Amino acid sequence: MAFSMRQPFRLTSALMGASKTAFRSPAIRSFHSKPATNFFTSRTTTPINALAKARNAFRQSRNYQQPAAAAPSGGNLVQKLVVGGALFGGTLVAINLVFNRETREDGGMPPYERAYLNDTFMHTGLGIGIIGLSARTMFQSGFMYRMMATNPWIVMIGGLGLSIGTMMATRATSLDNYVQKYAFWGAFNATQGALLAPLLFMAPPALIARAGLYTLAMMGSISFVGATAKQEKYLYLGGPLLAGVALVAVSGFAPLVLPATAVRTLAVTENIWLWGGLAVFGGFTLYDVQKVLMHARLAERGIIQKDAVNESISLELDFLNIFIRMVQILMMQQGRRK
Repeated sequence: MAFSMRQPFRLTSALMGASKTAFRSPAIRSFHSKPATNFFTSRTTTPINALAKARNAFRQSRNYQQPAAAAPSGGNLVQKLVVGGALFGGTLVAINLVFNRETREDGGMPPYERAYLNDTFMHTGLGIGIIGLSARTMFQSGFMYRMMATNPWIVMIGGLGLSIGTMMATRATSLDNYVQKYAFWGAFNATQGALLAPLLFMAPPALIARAGLYTLAMMGSISFVGATAKQEKYLYLGGPLLAGVALVAVSGFAPLVLPATAVRTLAVTENIWLWGGLAVFGGFTLYDVQKVLMHARLAERGIIQKDAVNESISLELDFLNIFIRMVQILMMQQGRRK
């Protein structure tokens, strides 16, 4: 949620560079279908005449070593996949050794806990899919671009209001009211997609895909630890995690309050928002998984009602916050390489 409060202000600086006349032009309105059109292309480039084009084409056709240059890319891809798999496997083993020394004492996960956890994960996956589709649709249609170019405050305040309102309505609606429950849940996911759509303007699709894979790997390993650890072992993390997320949210507001000359302070708050938020929402994933298992035991005793939709909302928010930070980390790494 801290991202949705601060991200529109980053987009504003980029969007103010485009004039209103350029925004009305047909090339800008169809930016989603013409990737060659770019606001930031240099206007000082001189056009190449037909003779120069013919010479370049002839030189490229005479370059017999061009097919051999494609071989290292395939090797690099295989190497990256091997390194990524080794890192994921090593991380999973390390997390198990550090955080999962005390396993369950009841002989394993009972069938009712497993069924409830699987139902929650299924709703979480469906919700993330709805968020991704809605974000892509709003990006391709240009709706979010026009909204951000018109007034970023509308996106920020309106998006947060709709997000909180639909989330509270979803939680308050009983599962017996099937249609209303899933209607509010779908509206909540669509709102999250609208808040996530500005990322697609700043990050390339390959980077978005990598961030999604890294987020799935991180949440998958942490969820495995939470599902196999001792019962209610990590439920005590609720209070410290709330304090941590409050600190992360305050650091997200720092660029709005601190002057631009306070470079060091802004760098510290940026690191708190980025790395501190990554640790906090990773802890929330561990906490939420164990909370789902506790609710499954309470529902089995008849104390509460099973509601996998409400359980999935917490995991979706954990995924979004981790995913956003993964995108920013990868963008920072890409910027340093350039």
